[in-house]
Amino acid sequence: MEASGKFISWFAELGIADVPLVGGKNASLGEMVRELGGQGVRVPNGFAVTAAAYRATLDRAGAWDGLHAALDGLDHTNVAALTRRARTARDIVYGAPLPPELAEGIVQAWRALREQYGETLTVAVRSSATAEDLPTASFAGQHETYLNVSGEADLLDSVRRCFASLFMERAIVYRIENGFDHFRVSLSVGVMKMVRSDLACSGVIFTLDTETGFRDVVLVTGAYGLGENVVQGTVDTDEFYVFKPTLRAGRRSVLRRSLGGKEVRMVYAEAGAAGTTRNVPTAPDARARYCLDDAAVLELAEAALRIEEHYGARAGHPVPMDIEWAQDGIDGKLYVVQARPETVAARRSATLLDEYHLDGKGEVLASGRAVGSRVAAGTARVIADIGQLGQFRPGEILVAETTMPDWGTVMKTAAGVVTDRGGRTCHAAIVARETGVPALVGCGNATRTIRTGDPVTLSCAEGSVGHVYAGSLPFHRTITDLAALPMPRTRMMVNIGNPDLAFRTRFLPNDGVGLARMEFIVAEHIRIHPMALIHPDQVRDEGQRAEIARITSGHASPAEYFVRELAEGVGTIAAAFYPKPVIVRMSDFKTNEYASLLGGAAFEPLEANPMIGFRGASRYAHPAYAEGFALECRAMRRVREDMGLSNLILMIPFCRRVKEAEDVLHAMASHGLERGVDGLEVYVMCEIPNNVIQVDAFARLFDGFSIGSNDLTQLVLGVDRDSDIVAFDFDERDPGVLEMLRQAVAGARRNGRHVGICGQAPSDYPEVARYLVEQGIDSISLNPDSLLATVRNLVEVERALGIAARMPFAG
Repeated sequence: MEASGKFISWFAELGIADVPLVGGKNASLGEMVRELGGQGVRVPNGFAVTAAAYRATLDRAGAWDGLHAALDGLDHTNVAALTRRARTARDIVYGAPLPPELAEGIVQAWRALREQYGETLTVAVRSSATAEDLPTASFAGQHETYLNVSGEADLLDSVRRCFASLFMERAIVYRIENGFDHFRVSLSVGVMKMVRSDLACSGVIFTLDTETGFRDVVLVTGAYGLGENVVQGTVDTDEFYVFKPTLRAGRRSVLRRSLGGKEVRMVYAEAGAAGTTRNVPTAPDARARYCLDDAAVLELAEAALRIEEHYGARAGHPVPMDIEWAQDGIDGKLYVVQARPETVAARRSATLLDEYHLDGKGEVLASGRAVGSRVAAGTARVIADIGQLGQFRPGEILVAETTMPDWGTVMKTAAGVVTDRGGRTCHAAIVARETGVPALVGCGNATRTIRTGDPVTLSCAEGSVGHVYAGSLPFHRTITDLAALPMPRTRMMVNIGNPDLAFRTRFLPNDGVGLARMEFIVAEHIRIHPMALIHPDQVRDEGQRAEIARITSGHASPAEYFVRELAEGVGTIAAAFYPKPVIVRMSDFKTNEYASLLGGAAFEPLEANPMIGFRGASRYAHPAYAEGFALECRAMRRVREDMGLSNLILMIPFCRRVKEAEDVLHAMASHGLERGVDGLEVYVMCEIPNNVIQVDAFARLFDGFSIGSNDLTQLVLGVDRDSDIVAFDFDERDPGVLEMLRQAVAGARRNGRHVGICGQAPSDYPEVARYLVEQGIDSISLNPDSLLATVRNLVEVERALGIAARMPFAG
């Protein structure tokens, strides 16, 4: 019996309940047009060719018997048979003529669109399967899209091609693997006004962090030109994070950003050319700047929040979203062109901690953006074109310039995937997340530095940047059920310096960050001495001056580069653990470490023993560094005020004397960071014997103490901890050191001040941890790799002392 139903529906007539009629993509577009159009969510107008039209087309052509013959009993693991029978099915569908009333309806709707937008109208013709974009499955990239379609004949042909794409090899395999019946899935086609992003930019938004499942951020990715390059992974995208809680509170600030390569841009093809689009190289100056300014990023983030909240309200529970956007280069406006539930990271368990750890080191062959957090070892297979896929063997590491949707079957058998191009929203990344395979994307040179047959180890367990190492390195995996892990009464905090690890680390059982190391951000992300950014003319080395100019180009000033990078690095850590306290230590480089930064040699003295030299608080009000400290304060003020991250606590390291503490606090106040104003707390490191001896005086100036057991031990025992010769005398368990710890805790408690420890001793020596608990320390802060073991140990310690454990960590 011939299918019946409406053949054409305008987006404004549709809603999310119409998935059976027009598929997930078109139903979602209709929902946004109808429900969110007046709330800042701008969607291009268009119409849907319904699933009823698809079924009527095949009914009229008598196509079903031929399709059953082509697909019934198909073994999708037989690549040759799959290719042959899929082509037969596509030929049957494409060869089915559109019913006259359907063709007429499409043409009339097209003409109505042209009346609205003018004679120059071109449209995007996009497939929308009736089983796609569901909360538990996504058909993203499975079916065809045609861009820059103009003219009635081309439009009708594109609709037929979309119908036929329901039987692309990748779509057939996906349906089989996800339990969908080929003949119960129909295809609708969306016809939408083209947004002229060929003249501007486009990209993808996720309303969570795709690698960790952290739900308090919006991730915006983008590149120049039409969006197919972003989705297919042809380009390495720019990335921007926006923090949801503070955005909702009116703090409109980008949390963090990273510059992508944006190597090519997809534009309209010239008249008469083969195809309707083409890729052209991106100009070097455009590649060097971000494709969006902050105002545009924030507008997109706000639209994404509205979409997420709307879908969540309909579902009755949070629904993280995967959203495509495009900017029109003619009117300059930002448009949402697709929205669907995110189906991978959103399903990740919040209480099951799955960790991979490398146990060896090797030569780094390639680095890129990490997808997932796993480690895999195997033999590399470099694939230059689709014709070589037949050589791939299950368990190998797939290395390619980029991947395409047709590669899905092979990718699912790989131990890992490495690509030269693409961002974390590209096809390779999507497939890797769905299958749980680690992937590195946007490496740039992997196909040149890795050879087929090489044993390699792919690690995505080291933060947002992953690496391919030469050789098969040992690694191990641990799985912990946090829901069954009781917490000690003593507050457990973490030490962290690398912002790339912040979102992942926040899932560990913790009460906040006891030590955020500013030095890591300066050394690894900024890489330039602060004074060299203020006085680049004083850098004598011409090569270093040129490198500083290159790194800081595109910023309002070299100093602004420092402030933004430091603020975004610290802000990322503060946001990850918000609203828990995050204690960030102001810079504590030693002179030899500062000198190793770009331009640093021009500003640092040579010291015989930098460990007890010009470091910490002594630098902050000193003429040799006061301007650099002012930049640090500007960055911390930006985190607290512009980003709205009021959970940030500042800490002063290596503060030798009370007068020095007063000078530092006065300098901070002069830079807008006055203790007590707007809730600002300032702690001091307790790591010098004088901090303990004069604990009452220091307590009058600071809100809390954090014991640095490493420096305190070396200064109590007179041992240079950098000297191998006397290293055997460095022992935090020495009675003199323990007495200092006792006095520090007692003095802080006597003055009603918080006291914690962020040194290595509690994780190295369980007896030291027990001793500190017995003294009544408020918190213990540990490196992430020793946190779980110490949590378990302290629960036992406190039980022995008659202290009941807290409830298990709940996030």
